Amino acid sequence: MAVASAAATAATVDPVVVSGPSPFASCTIGGPGTSYVNAEVEPWVAVNPANPSNVIGAWQQDRWSNGGARGLVAGYSFDGGQTWAQTNLPFSACAGGLGYERASDPWVSIGPDGTAYSVSISFNQSNNNNAVAAAVSKDGGKTWGNLSVIIADNEPSLQFFNDKESVTANPTKAGVAYAVWDRLELPNGNPYANLHTRAYRGPALFSKTVDGGLTWSSPAQIVTVPSRQQTIGNQIVVDPRNGTLYDFFDLITSPSNGTPYNVAFIKSTDDGATWTKPRLIADLRTVDVVDPNTNEPLRTGDIIPEPAIDPATGQLYVVWQDARFSGGQYDEIAISTSTDGGATWSAPARVNTPTGRLAFNPAVRVNSSGTVAVTYYDLRNLAAGNTTTLPTDYWQTTSTNGGASFGNEVHLAGSFDLKLAPFAEGYFVGDYEGLDARGTSFLPFFVRTNTTTANPTDVIAAP
Repeated sequence: MAVASAAATAATVDPVVVSGPSPFASCTIGGPGTSYVNAEVEPWVAVNPANPSNVIGAWQQDRWSNGGARGLVAGYSFDGGQTWAQTNLPFSACAGGLGYERASDPWVSIGPDGTAYSVSISFNQSNNNNAVAAAVSKDGGKTWGNLSVIIADNEPSLQFFNDKESVTANPTKAGVAYAVWDRLELPNGNPYANLHTRAYRGPALFSKTVDGGLTWSSPAQIVTVPSRQQTIGNQIVVDPRNGTLYDFFDLITSPSNGTPYNVAFIKSTDDGATWTKPRLIADLRTVDVVDPNTNEPLRTGDIIPEPAIDPATGQLYVVWQDARFSGGQYDEIAISTSTDGGATWSAPARVNTPTGRLAFNPAVRVNSSGTVAVTYYDLRNLAAGNTTTLPTDYWQTTSTNGGASFGNEVHLAGSFDLKLAPFAEGYFVGDYEGLDARGTSFLPFFVRTNTTTANPTDVIAAP
């Protein structure tokens, strides 16, 4: 159904550097491991519906080679993303907040009254203490308070690890927001290896606030899985017309099924009190993500689907990495869409411009005119035989017909050398990148590498 248009000369935009020097450069907490000072990765962004000139982003600051970062930082803008300032999010010891050694998986969402909610996975490297935490900003991202620990597993048995949380503000109910995540039992931090641990499982948990982040409900299990199954990448979108909640995720099943990764969702029509059973949208056919010239690993969001909803019509979209279009040779960007509340879904179709090269880390949003945007990285400019650098570009493509076709490609950044990114189980700019709609326009929010190891990466906005 949704196919990329023929490649044409792409438009370009002027990127804006969002991140600055690391506020944690002198912090010695969090080892062992390699901390990439001044390396920002895995950004997320939200536009304030009460004041669209106000934009708030969040990212990992000083990424560690073996998981998480020294802390999370928030960037905020009051001119639509043209200029930025930054402040620490209170989720780690380096940030002067919670006493955990590291933080990861930054997320931010803004309610209709302008209240911003941010969440984190906060954890220790020295033991298995870990938590999902939340904080709130009432001033456009300049300061953060109401620091709350939604769940904590601080015990020495290595039994539980909370992972890949997100937060979604209700778009029509001020003070209401929802957090979701997976809680791994007998974790080792690697979903691929977890598949082979018979006592392992990873259900999805849910908590919500109805008082603007002052308190959060006790975590409730909303996806129950048997042994050797888990969810990952849980993310809620809300239909503002009727309040229906949709939680999208990757449902990972036993490897004996042949296709263990599955794009799935559940829904709730009573504000999260009860949920449907998981429904599968499509199998997720990712393959090893590597530099095709050297076989060096890239760490990407290969098992993380990204959803969006058209607020005017309720049409649902979900994108993910998939190798089905290349005959299983390399990942590209797949999309599926539903116009009937998830009852039926279109067959997976390719979004990215086909170049014979890897495409990864898609994000998707729908603007106020119903235009759908998808952003992603690709390696189209990597020449055969180039083993010294990894030229990478960032793109946006759009659809004005409900995802039936995509075109009007915009070149957002690049080429830049991905081999200058932090190495964390592979060259790493994040398991996801940010994108939000601002009226009839879009605001991509992503990571680009630089040309010096003293400042490996920066967060970039393309307003």
